[in-house]
Amino acid sequence: MAHIWDYDINELKKTESGRLLILERQINYGVDWEHGEKIKLSEVKKNWNKLHMNPLSRRLLEMLIWEK
Repeated sequence: MAHIWDYDINELKKTESGRLLILERQINYGVDWEHGEKIKLSEVKKNWNKLHMNPLSRRLLEMLIWEK
């Protein structure tokens, strides 16, 4: 799972706000590619307006996802 060293990942998965935090961390800090971890595009699109991201990362993802 994403690098969430300061939270209990299993507790985070139980709430929407926790799952959002996990998604933000995956986007901002990366995922564990060696273990086949991926970010679901559908989750990114669904939560786009709720995500707190680095402005440059947000712009890049916006261009990649919606070709803007």
